[in-house]
Amino acid sequence: MMSTVVPLSVPLEIRSSGAALPPNPVGTRFHLSLNVSSIERVAAFLQLVLGVAPVKQRADYAKFELDSPPLVLSLEPNPPQESGSLNHLGFRFANTADLLKAQERIEAAGISTEREEGVECCYAKQTKFWVHDPDQRLWEFYVLEGDLEHRGGGQTLEQMVGDSTSCSTAAARVRPVIWEHRMGIDFAIPAVPSDQIRLRGTFNVPVSEADINRILREVFINLKPGGQLELHMLTSESPLTGPLELPGPAAYVKYVPVRPFLIHKLTEAGFVDIRLTTFRSGACFQANGTPLRETKIAALKPSVSADSSPIDLVYRGPFAEIRDDYGIVWRRGELTSVSTARWEELKLAGYEALFTAIPQTSTFSQCGQ
Repeated sequence: MMSTVVPLSVPLEIRSSGAALPPNPVGTRFHLSLNVSSIERVAAFLQLVLGVAPVKQRADYAKFELDSPPLVLSLEPNPPQESGSLNHLGFRFANTADLLKAQERIEAAGISTEREEGVECCYAKQTKFWVHDPDQRLWEFYVLEGDLEHRGGGQTLEQMVGDSTSCSTAAARVRPVIWEHRMGIDFAIPAVPSDQIRLRGTFNVPVSEADINRILREVFINLKPGGQLELHMLTSESPLTGPLELPGPAAYVKYVPVRPFLIHKLTEAGFVDIRLTTFRSGACFQANGTPLRETKIAALKPSVSADSSPIDLVYRGPFAEIRDDYGIVWRRGELTSVSTARWEELKLAGYEALFTAIPQTSTFSQCGQ
């Protein structure tokens, strides 16, 4: 049977593998780097799907370019089962001036960046900077200064198949261990302790209260101290009765837990700083008159730290007082002494802006500085 490749968009001129790009491609492009088990097999698959040949392909690297949408898609030889499918993401700029403007804006917002000038990486010479988002994903902002025939010292094949996740030496740090479970897959917690566990729809299949208790207990045991649990699912306001028939991909959902009950189970399992990171007023679906809402919940396993030195915090408000999962009552404007480990947990949970840390030794500066 003859097959015809139909591009997803109006592509660039089809180039043979390894053809060089102009030193300064026009316009800003989104950049996505994926970990793949086989450069050759995945590149061949994407060529059929995208309708364009890779503009660059080597034994340890491949890159596709699309005009619409403006995308730079690169492939790296990292087995996804070991490190996840995402390598890094970001943006490629047309010139250094636009790159500098982006870096200045990001740093003005209080986000630290790590800059590299003229680094040889990914068979190209680039100037770039990197940032980590709150989930420790790596974002790359760069300008392509020219193509190279060698991979470059900024990223070796040994680094790619080891602990490194990107072209940057900043990524040579140890990457957090993240395990994810999705609805419909047998639940088998890994033996290796995790920094983060993500449960995607795990409780949207029929589960008993005993099942929920068991799963949360296994997750709690596996997580490292200070590790984070993320839940993503549909939840309801009250128990559902009768069969559940939802449209489209949601048809796989056959059970929807009651949200307060699930939060109670997280507390029983020992998690702290439980918060709804996604919860909207509008419902995604309705079943038997009960609204079903997309819900993302984040929670922490309590930290264990050798540093038990106290730190003084002042809760800034806006509430008159709040009580955390340790039973600590925080009163607006009052000094409260907690352990350094607790302060690190609050920062990890995203509550740093609600508090001011008071140093043990007084410091003086001009007001307003």
